[in-house]
Amino acid sequence: MTSTPTRAAQHRPAEPKVPAVSAVGTPVELGRRAAAALSFRNIGAVYVWLLIAVIFSVWAPETFPTATTVKQVLNGNAVAGLVALSVVTPLAARVFDLSVAYTMSLTSVLTARFLVSAGLGPGTAITLAMTAALLIGVINGIVVVVLRVDSFIATLATGALIQSLITMVTNDSSITGVQMLAKPFASIAQLDAGGITLPVLYLLVAAVAIWFLLEHTATGRRLYATGFNQNAARLQGVRTDRLRFMTLVTAALLSGFAGVVFASSVGSGSPSAGTPYLLSAYAAAFVGATQLRAGRFNAWGTVIAVLLLGTGITGLGLATSAPWATSLFTGSVLIIALVLTGGRIALPAMLRRRKPSAPGSDPDGAGPVPVPAPDKEA
Repeated sequence: MTSTPTRAAQHRPAEPKVPAVSAVGTPVELGRRAAAALSFRNIGAVYVWLLIAVIFSVWAPETFPTATTVKQVLNGNAVAGLVALSVVTPLAARVFDLSVAYTMSLTSVLTARFLVSAGLGPGTAITLAMTAALLIGVINGIVVVVLRVDSFIATLATGALIQSLITMVTNDSSITGVQMLAKPFASIAQLDAGGITLPVLYLLVAAVAIWFLLEHTATGRRLYATGFNQNAARLQGVRTDRLRFMTLVTAALLSGFAGVVFASSVGSGSPSAGTPYLLSAYAAAFVGATQLRAGRFNAWGTVIAVLLLGTGITGLGLATSAPWATSLFTGSVLIIALVLTGGRIALPAMLRRRKPSAPGSDPDGAGPVPVPAPDKEA
């Protein structure tokens, strides 16, 4: 049996490879990116913030559009910003911590009690108060992660327990004394530079730390993966339980620090210090999830939302509005934020007018789903 001879393969000289011209730096691409970054979809809260400023400038032209108002908004909302940032990392992992307001109140009254009644130094008093906050975070982690209780119910229950402890310690009375008005404790929140107090700096440092964690570390990608789909993240080797536990501890520590700053700011330990901040904290976190990183809880979006809410509340105060207007404003913003973030996360077709995502991309259109390969570290 003979085989059919084959024609010799013709070898053509390889054509020189021409490097692809990247369009990233072209004016058209830069303009497209700038338009996307400045779009209402990306930074809508900034435009709403500016609109609110214009409205109150017309409503209260003699008091609102001043440098004093700017400082008031920054200084008056630094503590609120710290509380709001404390819930960002738990929410990124889809964990609710409703005990942050009570933790803030507890550290406030404990710091005051240790300073005034026990006669301890500021450093020791703050350390003991923050240890209590750490303990609360650990208890929350055990109840939610180890005992598998829903985080919403579990932290609400621990918050009630914390409030009972606060009442036992204070008998529902504020703790004040000359020790809280003297340096160095008073300087923690009252020291200022150019009218801008130290809590504003604390807020910026906390925002930078959380931004770096979520956006530039493997742990941050794992947190988002846990929030998007905990079961899928676990199958990829992510230690989701450890991450959820640590977010609750982090939330307790940051909200506890906010309580110490609050006590230094007002010069007393209030048993209800954190109560007014709970609604505004979650409102800011959910509004922030619609900004910059659509559908993802993030630090800078939360800061923008805090300043938006603070500007509105300050404007209502300067315009001598009704006492109920502040709660109405905050509640309305929260409802709108829930509608927007719910639409982005749930991906309804009518709210998400965009092209189908490529295989392996996340539901936010922000790139590949951040589920890393398994390793030994969380």
